[in-house]
Amino acid sequence: MLHRRSTLALAVLSMLAEAEYQQEASMHPYRMQRLLRDRGKDEVVNVGQRGSLYRTIERLHRTGLIEVRESSRDGNRPERTLYSLTDEGRRVWREWMLDALATPTREYPEFPAAIAFIPLLDPGEVLGQLLKRRRKLTDEVARIQSLVTKSAEWGRLFVLELEYLRATTDAELHWVESVIDDMEAGNISWTPEQLAALASHRPL
Repeated sequence: MLHRRSTLALAVLSMLAEAEYQQEASMHPYRMQRLLRDRGKDEVVNVGQRGSLYRTIERLHRTGLIEVRESSRDGNRPERTLYSLTDEGRRVWREWMLDALATPTREYPEFPAAIAFIPLLDPGEVLGQLLKRRRKLTDEVARIQSLVTKSAEWGRLFVLELEYLRATTDAELHWVESVIDDMEAGNISWTPEQLAALASHRPL
């Protein structure tokens, strides 16, 4: 069976792999979500919506990557279900981890898609929006750096994903600054007339 990989699915399998490593054998969804948040992993894994987490767990269970270890109910509280990895789940988790580390993937983010069509907007409007983005990216780099600093006592091993976020955000900031500089210097510009002249040679 071909198993569909996602960031959240990888995180769920990883939490269950950790439970095994710590000889706990199983874990319930609420604890997964809480640990991911407490450790700051919600910077790289979207665990904000509990519904998405439960749907992912249901899919992993349906496809045989995880299994119910125990299910209980305490009074009127919701049912508490403990999950653990299956043999297939352990194999797939390891396969996903190694592939994710080794193979760059094209993720098609929204920003470069918008950049591809900026000639359809007024240059002044584009410049104004990029100036806003620069301010937000500057703030984001500072925010991520503060998280790295706060977590420094745990050692670099436990802040690698934050370092990656800082590096990629900083790289985007520098690129945006270079575009702003070229637009302000007049090196990147366009007019409706120029675009009309180009349209006969290269479709927008």
